[in-house]
Amino acid sequence: MTVDTKKFAAVAQMMHDETVTHSFVTDVALPSGKTLALLTLDNGLDHKKPTTLGPNSLLELRATLETQAERAKAGEIHALAITGKPYFLIAGADLSAVTRLSEPEQATAMASLGHYTYELLADLGVPTFAFINGLALGGGLEIALACNYRTVSTAAGALGLPEGFLGLIPGWAGVYRLPRLVGPENALKVMIENPLNNNRTLSGPAAYKMGVADAIFEPADFIEHSVSFVESVLADKDQIQRPNAVDPSDPEVARRWLEAADKAEQFVDAKLSGAAPAPYKILEVFRKGLSISQQESAALEIEALTGLMRTNQFQNTVYAFLDLVQKRGKRPAGAPDAKLARPVSKVGVVGAGLMAGQLALLFVRRLNVPVVITDLDQSRVDKGIAYIRGEIDKLNAKGRMSQDAVNRTKALVTGSVTKEAFADADFVIEAVFEELNVKKQVFAEVEAVVSPECILATNTSSLSVTEMGRDLKHPERLVGFHFFNPVALMPLLEIAATQWTNETSLSTAFVVGKNLKKTTVKTQDAAAFVVNRVLLRLMSEVQAAFDEGTDAPTADSALAPMGLPMSPFTLLAMVGLPVAQHVNESLNAAFGDRFAVSENLQKLIDAKITALWVKNEDGSEQLNPQAVELLVQGDKPSTKDEILLRVQNALAEEIGLLLAEGVVAEAADVDLCMITGAGWPMHLGGITPYLDQVGASERVNGKKFNS
Repeated sequence: MTVDTKKFAAVAQMMHDETVTHSFVTDVALPSGKTLALLTLDNGLDHKKPTTLGPNSLLELRATLETQAERAKAGEIHALAITGKPYFLIAGADLSAVTRLSEPEQATAMASLGHYTYELLADLGVPTFAFINGLALGGGLEIALACNYRTVSTAAGALGLPEGFLGLIPGWAGVYRLPRLVGPENALKVMIENPLNNNRTLSGPAAYKMGVADAIFEPADFIEHSVSFVESVLADKDQIQRPNAVDPSDPEVARRWLEAADKAEQFVDAKLSGAAPAPYKILEVFRKGLSISQQESAALEIEALTGLMRTNQFQNTVYAFLDLVQKRGKRPAGAPDAKLARPVSKVGVVGAGLMAGQLALLFVRRLNVPVVITDLDQSRVDKGIAYIRGEIDKLNAKGRMSQDAVNRTKALVTGSVTKEAFADADFVIEAVFEELNVKKQVFAEVEAVVSPECILATNTSSLSVTEMGRDLKHPERLVGFHFFNPVALMPLLEIAATQWTNETSLSTAFVVGKNLKKTTVKTQDAAAFVVNRVLLRLMSEVQAAFDEGTDAPTADSALAPMGLPMSPFTLLAMVGLPVAQHVNESLNAAFGDRFAVSENLQKLIDAKITALWVKNEDGSEQLNPQAVELLVQGDKPSTKDEILLRVQNALAEEIGLLLAEGVVAEAADVDLCMITGAGWPMHLGGITPYLDQVGASERVNGKKFNS
């Protein structure tokens, strides 16, 4: 490709502080007498610092490959393989560098530089191999795709093209090469479906099965076996079989290609409702890639990347993913020194219902300590134990737990009908009915048997933790410990401190949360903490618009431009009408008419109707006829635009008040809570940047949340 290397140098100079991933070459003598140049990508840091590719890293890699191309021409090497430091091939482009490209020509240079570098791997003059020893994401997987052959380790934990999630496209030929290698359907799963499903990735075995790699080896001797694979390929190139590979010039393949694109677009529409441009741009380039050359596709990719790098979606996603989830989520604001935490060698769970069972399963799997559950009678306890063991068996059936691990884990879980079983517990959490007096009674009974050092935690979603602790002898050890459903999947854990909670108890709570692999956020004890308060304000405004006379389809689809994971009424049904109403009543009691209690919603609850929408046989939805008969509406309907504006303003007001009350330290904590606890779309950058960008913050509060 024609390039202006001066522009590459200028961009590299801008990134003079880049953590450079260096290219180290070692010659490996093969048994046949031939020589393999083994190129290792390494930034010289430990495994906590992934290798990435900024402009300086790419230029060094290009120069190294040019040297190897000259050696290949001279007959000094007969193959080249590229691999990474332990646990990583490459984690992708250096996103922190990309966000600093303020001018279009800079973005174009960065996009072009990847192609300029990778083109040598595709045509070095000798066969090229990628030894995928670990994580390979984005540009990391595209390096492997540029090579002629690939091996993968069974321990490689994350392979994928997450650019659609980040607000970009796989713009270093991944969008072109992958569908030809694994078929259009598989390629779109990697480029569209996985990124938009919570940024899923492929394991090494899954990537091999899909056809991304030609061979798979165990990690203990991965490099040795991969080198032997090189020797075998040099002896017989025809041995490689790629059953999923396709030729786009085949009319049947072309039909599959376009059909897969149409299906993927329907998936994107359902997920985003057109709210984010990147996945649609991927599909546009993917469709055109059916009948053009790789160089022609490269031009489209560079053009697309140049535009997308400067969109709000990309900037928002980088803020949400890097600054919030990756950085702030791992260093929670206000968390005490971890050295103050007490060790936890046994956990008690009060209750044996579904939530209690999920909590017990999480604690035993993550902490690997004895967990005891209690309930009022043996039948409930037995049912709870059976649920936990059944879930463990499911993990075994999916290959996620060995039989030895299953046996050990099951042995750690016991049940009892008496709270005496908590006598030697270090941490006891309640997951009983959401009623204040019930929870107070539970804690009084638990406190009577546990040691003075035992931490007490409540999983309440909306009740006052302070009131639960008011009558305790040691209220300083009580914390709010609020999980989100389903417990195993939702990352957020809101940790609430009362006026009495001491540093030791709070530190223990944060260390336990970290060991549970949750994203922990410190909140003050306030009704519904953060996520439920914000979500219920949103849902209350939509419900109020419906009650005032707006038809259900209009009310339920008004927030579609946000690209939320689900519509308000779908969310209401998932949460459960009684649960939502209960939380709203708590918020109404705490904050007044900002959280109006809907009479219509109560009618549905009293009639035991669980959803406003029902599905027809053809898959379409209609209003639940039973619900329609009960509901009473006013005569003041709103348009979609009016409802959207109303919700935006309400959210800006509620978050402004929440921050003024000191519920969390900063707006960033609200953003982190909503992303990890409510699935707030990362392409919106967190809820407060979104409210800033649409003008709601200034309309309501007179200033932006973020400067």
